[in-house]
Amino acid sequence: MASLKELKARISSVKSTQKITKAKQMVAAAKLRKAQLAAESARPYAQRLAGVVARLAAKPGPQAAAPRLLVGSGSDQKHLLVVANSDKGLAGAFNSNIVRAALAKAAELKAEGKDVSFYLIGRKGRAPIRRIWPKAIVGQFDTTEVREPGFEEAARVSDELRRIFNDGKFDVAHLFYSRFKSALVQTATHMQVVPIPAATDAGMDNAAIEYEPDEEEILAELLPRYLRTLMLHALLENQASEQGASMTAMDNATRNAGELIQKLTIQYNRSRQAAITTELIEIIAGAEAL
Repeated sequence: MASLKELKARISSVKSTQKITKAKQMVAAAKLRKAQLAAESARPYAQRLAGVVARLAAKPGPQAAAPRLLVGSGSDQKHLLVVANSDKGLAGAFNSNIVRAALAKAAELKAEGKDVSFYLIGRKGRAPIRRIWPKAIVGQFDTTEVREPGFEEAARVSDELRRIFNDGKFDVAHLFYSRFKSALVQTATHMQVVPIPAATDAGMDNAAIEYEPDEEEILAELLPRYLRTLMLHALLENQASEQGASMTAMDNATRNAGELIQKLTIQYNRSRQAAITTELIEIIAGAEAL
């Protein structure tokens, strides 16, 4: 059984931890509103741009003239998995959910006989992926020094992916990130980004639109911007999801610390009471012996 001194030291330690988790929770709550607003504001633009690209891609035309980002390399043997994580911990299962989804997709592709490689954004998802796929990492991007992800970071990542694609290192690219729904719910999301998936007729009206210049020239300019927009959208969703997951995790940790303090305090009081009772019994027994 722990001594009174050990119990007192443990209570003090848990109280210090509780102060840290409470401060972290308040910081995450303060950042969440701004990150949520940024993520939700980016969604309409990303959806509208996706609609424009889908309409242009659906126009009939020779495949040879279409940009490679749209039609691909003509093969689907080599797959690149772009895994977007954060550089910070204390966010519950935020990072592990994204990594788990990516590893499940990698195992599925491997079972189909495909070649799998990874491009890693953020530091937190690297360890488990490196442990399972040590020779499959073709690139990585650090956001350690980035206070908040923006278009510059998204452009650097997407431009790097285009360079790797043009070098023939992959045929199909998949993006994994966390979509923000609420402070309590963040969903690990997977989408194919290269080549851009063929659009369905759902949500597309039949209005006749003439483009100037022609569709191929517009797509050649628009597709790189579209890829950057997808990456920015993913980074903003990740930022909001991370803050929501961090706030929830730290709230749970603060509550758990409070419950542990309460249990330790009860144990301390009982041990102290038992020690006092033992001392009284010894004093009374000694007095009676005299």
